[in-house]
Amino acid sequence: MTNALVTGGAGFIGSHTVDRLLRRGYRVRVLDALTPPVHLEGRIPEHLSPAVEFMRGDVRDRAALRAALEGIDVVLHLAAYQDYLTDFSRFFDVNATATALLYELIVNERLPVQKVVVASSQSVYGEGKYRCAADGVVYPPLRPEAQLRARQWEVRCPVCDGPLQVEITDEAQVRPHNQYAMSKYTQEMIALNLGQRYGIPTVAMRYSITQGPRQSFRNAYSGICRIFVTRMLAGQAPIAYEDGGQLRDYVYVGDVARANVLVLEDPRADYQAFNVGGGAATSVLEYGALTAQVLGVDLAVAVPGEYRFGDTRHIVSDISKLAGLGWTPSTPLPQIIAEYAAWARQQPGLDDPYAQAEQVMKQLGTVRTAGL
Repeated sequence: MTNALVTGGAGFIGSHTVDRLLRRGYRVRVLDALTPPVHLEGRIPEHLSPAVEFMRGDVRDRAALRAALEGIDVVLHLAAYQDYLTDFSRFFDVNATATALLYELIVNERLPVQKVVVASSQSVYGEGKYRCAADGVVYPPLRPEAQLRARQWEVRCPVCDGPLQVEITDEAQVRPHNQYAMSKYTQEMIALNLGQRYGIPTVAMRYSITQGPRQSFRNAYSGICRIFVTRMLAGQAPIAYEDGGQLRDYVYVGDVARANVLVLEDPRADYQAFNVGGGAATSVLEYGALTAQVLGVDLAVAVPGEYRFGDTRHIVSDISKLAGLGWTPSTPLPQIIAEYAAWARQQPGLDDPYAQAEQVMKQLGTVRTAGL
């Protein structure tokens, strides 16, 4: 029986991946710090299978991580820090330095770890891939602050300043431009390069916006599904930044767990990065209308002309590389929203955390108001 360690295994993607591993006959150990607000302090969530060996600890803690690696054959390194706050050092401490520590322990202590799968993010692409009628394929930089203040939301060609057509983004080029994205790409470089150098097969998974049951409604800083569903269930209109025309792709957490285990077991994936996405573009306004339809409420998305500084305008992942290994997303967006809403309704203390989070982000200058 193969012994698997899942860091962050009590969390959203982690717990679904744990379930998948157990179904496939792995013996699973989980290392998780149970950090709020995602988790209630010190409480193992009910959704975590009692079949796992649980260890509470921080991936930055050498002793805790070393103990968790004892007797382990494969690692799914899913522990991460994500929000929109400006505690920049914490992003790199949790996401990058802890990954370096993982490989340091494996190499220096000659641990017999046979493979590592690392959770990365679609955010590493920044604005991703576009096409200009005059200049062909381009990868635009972060939109200037003055452009956003003027409510000019669409990305312009960095060569001729002309209009651009959104293209799906493959794995070829990355341009991270916020603290989370930079920390995740740093994590990828650490894992893939050290893995290659020391013969530790490693795969980096660039998840699109992942959604479904167990996605904490106490964490208000990311995740359109949890924000829109919790606000609509509370009778409040959800808020769209910019004009609500931003395009994204959304993927079901069960499909992500299936992808994680696929690349773990398939040596063709070794030493590569893969997009894990939903395969279809949806605007924020379209998402809001679909959520209202699924929930059976008469609420429209509000568009107050605010923007989140450093946000990407459009990003949609090309999933053909992972499809080449036999994976495709199987769960449509209406079903994803319906399953999350059904789960959220069963949770104690369900409320709308958006207002408090919005106030904090405005105080920090993360959310700003465009000019009239």
